[in-house]
Amino acid sequence: MSEIDGATLLARSLKQQGVDHLFGVVGFPITAIAAAAQKEGIAYLGMRNEQSAAYAAGAYGYLTGRPGACVTVTGPGVVHGLAGLANAQQNCWPMILIGGASETYRGGMGAFQEERQVLIASPFCKFAHGIESVARIPYYVEMATRHAIYGRPGAAYLDMPDDIIRGTCELDKAMQVDRVPEPPRTVAPPENVEAALNLLEKAQRPLVLVGKGMAWAHAEDEVRAFIERTQVPFVRSPMGKGVLPDDHPLSAGAARTLALQQADVIFLMGARFNWIFHFGLPPRFSKDVKVIQLDIAPEEIGHNKSTEVALVGDGKAIMAQVNKALVNRQWFHPKDTPWRMALTKKAAENAATIKPQIDDDTAPAGYYRALRDVAAWMPKNAVLSAEGAGTMDIGLTQLPSSNARSVLNAGTYGTMGVGLGQAIAAAVADPSRPVVHLSGDSAIGFSGMEMETLVRYNLPVKIVVLNNGGIGPGMPEIPEDPFFNLKPNALIYGARYDKVLEAFGGKGWFVKDPKDIRKALDEAMAFKGPALVNIVLSQGSTRKAQQFAWHS
Repeated sequence: MSEIDGATLLARSLKQQGVDHLFGVVGFPITAIAAAAQKEGIAYLGMRNEQSAAYAAGAYGYLTGRPGACVTVTGPGVVHGLAGLANAQQNCWPMILIGGASETYRGGMGAFQEERQVLIASPFCKFAHGIESVARIPYYVEMATRHAIYGRPGAAYLDMPDDIIRGTCELDKAMQVDRVPEPPRTVAPPENVEAALNLLEKAQRPLVLVGKGMAWAHAEDEVRAFIERTQVPFVRSPMGKGVLPDDHPLSAGAARTLALQQADVIFLMGARFNWIFHFGLPPRFSKDVKVIQLDIAPEEIGHNKSTEVALVGDGKAIMAQVNKALVNRQWFHPKDTPWRMALTKKAAENAATIKPQIDDDTAPAGYYRALRDVAAWMPKNAVLSAEGAGTMDIGLTQLPSSNARSVLNAGTYGTMGVGLGQAIAAAVADPSRPVVHLSGDSAIGFSGMEMETLVRYNLPVKIVVLNNGGIGPGMPEIPEDPFFNLKPNALIYGARYDKVLEAFGGKGWFVKDPKDIRKALDEAMAFKGPALVNIVLSQGSTRKAQQFAWHS
């Protein structure tokens, strides 16, 4: 009988479960896994840091619907990869982290880079297990895949010891498993659907909060049909952006604070009452607000805020139920209600507040002026990867998106350094779509060496760096004697990140005058490979004054 080694069996099992890309950094003992993956038809992308590789795997899982996979070396490699594992778990993205491990027969002896990897991975994922025999590799890959995509999606960890990677078994002795099917689309009880619509119909100030759970469920058509039929205003989460177009007339995003504070009934749709939506609590929400909550996870119902009506199940299936139930109802929320008029008025006032900054051609540019040209330039079908403090926060309000699963950012975990890994994931997930990475000058430093990865694989990602010389908006001036007096959030103002990409073989532009931004962006888009436009910002530029601190 023919034999098969552990590396090949792992690669074959991943391929069977729908994994077609593997991200990682090779070394002891996992180089053989990367080589086997390529032989089995899985594209291997070698990254410069395990964190970026893991961030890419998580984003790839979200974009494609099957788990993204990442492979790291033992000990420190796994520890670095845990950042991406935790990020995927918090974002509810399906991924599998595969960590190389020291030999099973040397456990506890102080082997090279020996670490208690299953133990340390367990808090950051849904499933973690060490593989103890070659023959059982398919079983564990199937289990990791199932945990990653079923129920609330999330992360899984598999420990691959060196002797299992190099070991062999008879092919007919390897466990036989099936490919994990797509998750079942569970629906809600009809009486709950009717109760939800009854509550919305009675509301004077209804509001829908759209989260990335609806994007994951591919429910954008159903959500758009519901909004169009009911005419209920909506606010989206950062990665719920694109489920409905940003320029939709029912978007209350430009009047977000008013909408959240005064809504009397909220339909929480594939989002969570965590910090992103201020825990559902006063002063950001009315203490008497009633909540309809749609979520795949039963344990999320009522988290931080009591739920009036629970719709537990798949977002696409449940919204189809809701839309079907609407057929027999003539109700919709009229345009001329005080609620709709108040939101429209507030949105117009907020737009007027920032318009002078958008139109200001003074050099160096402010955030809103720079983003004006980026917004006009960015292709409508682009995937946007955004990170940075002011850059991401302001950028997500100014850059349009009309398609679900087209925006990647720091996410639920608020992770900085995800940007280039996520941009790489987007570029390989769908090569037909342009990818734009918007980054602050602080954020680009977390994963800047992945510029070499972009060039090596000729991934035509377009990077826009908003460069204000520090961490966060509103940077202070650099003192005359910077030694020990430099502010903790200060960086080199005007650092040449464009030249870093050029050193690897990409193309860069350095822009000091806002009138030159659009020309540089157009030239970057026309360039066939990776390109970076480095825009110097005014150090005093910041977002418009906020009624509340971002996390309150």
